[in-house]
Amino acid sequence: MEREHSGYSPLFLTEFALFLTSLLISNIIAGKLIQVAGIVLPAAVILFPITYILGDVFTEVYGFRRTRIIIWLGFAANLLMSLLFLATIALPYPQFFKDQAAFATVLGMTPRIVLASLVGYWAGEFGNSIVLSMMKKTTGGKYLWMRTIGSTIVGEGLDTVLFIGIAFWGAMPTSVLLQMMLAQYLFKVLYEALFTPLTYFVVARVKKLEGVDVYDHGVVYNPFRLRK
Repeated sequence: MEREHSGYSPLFLTEFALFLTSLLISNIIAGKLIQVAGIVLPAAVILFPITYILGDVFTEVYGFRRTRIIIWLGFAANLLMSLLFLATIALPYPQFFKDQAAFATVLGMTPRIVLASLVGYWAGEFGNSIVLSMMKKTTGGKYLWMRTIGSTIVGEGLDTVLFIGIAFWGAMPTSVLLQMMLAQYLFKVLYEALFTPLTYFVVARVKKLEGVDVYDHGVVYNPFRLRK
């Protein structure tokens, strides 16, 4: 199977809705810190890796062209959400509204954090998709586990380094910064590895239901080339 859908099936739209929801919620809850085995992590690590699993499904089943559009739509939605949060917090409010500080604490993001989030997401998702697509052609569609984990190693590495580096460089000791990068990176990669059986099941099921399995022969891996 190497046929590519010309339209968007209900299943594809459902997958996209789950991807977008996971992405936006992850950015909302990222400000909450949790502690796992003594390691401090943002709460987003429990949900954000799902976007990479879904990204694997998109690239593996539908190909890089369609995944490229999904990544850009996610980028636009994330940017719009961040700008609306900033605008909403800045708007004047009545004196009887007592929750302005709490609202700003939960949803407020500095421009630096917004930039870090957008750059990390963009580079990580495209890195993940391009590596998976290229490995699929190289392996002839075999060894899905190697392709999903390998692409995650690249994608999550780019996202983690760029996000933490842009967001916190100069705000904490370099040793703490590097420790945070390493902890988040290892957690995300392990998360993906543990969910490999689920990824196998979902990919096989979606391919069967959609009747499509795209190999990106002749594809130009340019994130900005949205037309065929």
